Amino acid sequence: MDKRKKKDLESKGYKVGSVDEFLGLSPDESDYIELKLALSEALAKLRKKSNLTQAQLAKQLKSSQSRVAKMEKGDPTVSVDLLIKSMLAMGADKKSIARAIA
Repeated sequence: MDKRKKKDLESKGYKVGSVDEFLGLSPDESDYIELKLALSEALAKLRKKSNLTQAQLAKQLKSSQSRVAKMEKGDPTVSVDLLIKSMLAMGADKKSIARAIA
């Protein structure tokens, strides 16, 4: 956001800040969310690179298409453990997972 727009909003009584400030997240909580979103994006890229649909990946993982969709969107009900296990099941190695979260 440019400084002029920020100043204009503040002059009208709006508070301008980050999502972390708005939600009251600690740095650890913010880092965890960023890590989880990075894994979700990496899973989606890996699936697309493998030319699989969500339904095909779900069948491979013995899950459902809707669960894969939630995994790829970083849904709060999806654990980091599940994201990593799914990437490993698709053939990702430790280095590619590390690159995804770096």
